[in-house]
Amino acid sequence: MLNLAVFASGGGTNLQSILDACLSGALSAKVVAVISNNSAAYALERARRAGIRAFHISRKTHIGETEYIEAISSLMLENEIGLIILAGYMKLLPVPIVREYYGRIINIHPALLPNYGGPGMYGLDVHRAVLASKDKHSGATVHIVDEKYDHGPILIQRIVPVMPADSPETLAARVLEIEHQILPMAISLYIR
Repeated sequence: MLNLAVFASGGGTNLQSILDACLSGALSAKVVAVISNNSAAYALERARRAGIRAFHISRKTHIGETEYIEAISSLMLENEIGLIILAGYMKLLPVPIVREYYGRIINIHPALLPNYGGPGMYGLDVHRAVLASKDKHSGATVHIVDEKYDHGPILIQRIVPVMPADSPETLAARVLEIEHQILPMAISLYIR
């Protein structure tokens, strides 16, 4: 059974897709820790309701860089984390953590990388950029995390069509449905 740590900054719907896949037996894994940089993230509440330890770790809770890195590293070691999942996490992990866990950190991004990635490309801004470019397709990507935003080897991508009447919100909703499918798939591939 692989121990998972999920990092999330918002509502945690991708976290929920992982929890559901674990509960159904589709994943031979267990979420043992949920970490957020946002103390008000609903992802933390989802974790607590599921009986999973939830942690707010940020530059506010751990001001010094060394203290911040140590807090994350200690939590990963204590919980024997085999895979870190960034599921709507809006911060770069510290470089020492990325280097220590390289190949064992994945991220979900609401676009077809390498397009529409990098600093500032999150939330509805991604979908606004896709619509402004007049692309015919969008989608979601799961990739291995390296030291840059939305960079690293791609594991899975799925495409959704961009409809003529799409708004950033309608496109985001369709992409999110795909995210909920491919994130558990990517974890399953990693386990195999």
